[in-house]
Order: sequence, then structure tokens, then C-alpha cells
Amino acid sequence: MSQITLRENKITTYGGLPATGEKAPYFELIRSDMSKANLNDFKGKRVIMNIFPSIDTNVCATSVRNFNERATGLNNTVVLCISRDLPFALKRFVDDEGLDKVTNLSDFRQGDFGKDYGVEMIDGPLEGLLSRVVIVLDEEGKVLHSQQVPDISEEPDYLTALKSLL
Repeated sequence: MSQITLRENKITTYGGLPATGEKAPYFELIRSDMSKANLNDFKGKRVIMNIFPSIDTNVCATSVRNFNERATGLNNTVVLCISRDLPFALKRFVDDEGLDKVTNLSDFRQGDFGKDYGVEMIDGPLEGLLSRVVIVLDEEGKVLHSQQVPDISEEPDYLTALKSLL
């Protein structure tokens, strides 16, 4: 288990993040069109996983906008924006914002993703949602970088995540 905060409120997450050099756990999530997506769909591409509690909060929305902008010059890289929001809410957001460099995936069915990646919040005001995390994978699905944002009211370290791809 890991400890994070929401301002001064302590929150516990399900476990630890996948370690650098480790193979990322398999996942199956839901795309905006309600089709399934899994880790194998992205094999051969570098993956930035932008994981967050809800697209309808300021910091989460900002992280999606920032990764969309920064993904423009990245070769062979996909940005996955993952939350437990309904796929329709994620689609509405990117359509309204005109974002086209990110792929939204939803864990609204609450499968094993939150537990397997150690990002599910198990107490506190956002219990059941996913914490703010960035995980970067290479083309074979091995972890190059992971960051659990210590206070989920803050943005992730975009620069360090992107540098891991160099």
C-alpha cells in the first residue's frame, strides 16, 4: 500500500506501482466507443499512461490537455488517459476540447486495473477512484518510468516522464 494526500487528507492506494524494468501488468479497459482495449493492442508502441481520478476536475483535465500538446512531436508513442469516468464523459471532454493526440480508456467496470497497477484509492473522499499516476512503457511493455503524484491535487512531472522516452 502507498500513502498519498488530497491536500492534507491522507489517502491509501491499493499497492505499489509497477517497477522500472518490470513488464507492465495486462489490462483490459473500455474505449470511448465502448469497445475493449488491452495492453497487447499497444505492443510495438511506446506508451504514456496518464492515470487520474476524474476528467471533470481541473487538474485531471489539465493533465490530459498537457499530454495531448506534448504528444505532438513524439514518434511511435501513444498517450492513454485512464480513469473510472464513463467512456461518454471522456469522449465529450476530448471532443469539446478538440484533443486528438490522446486515447481515452475507462476502468468504469472496475476490473483489476486499479489493483494490478496499485493505483486504486481504498479510503478517503475519492475511495474507489484511481490516483494520479504516470507510467511510461517501452515498445515491449516494460516500465521505463512511473510516478505516483504525492498529492493528487497537483499535476504530474511531465518533463521527467517525457525524458524517459529519450
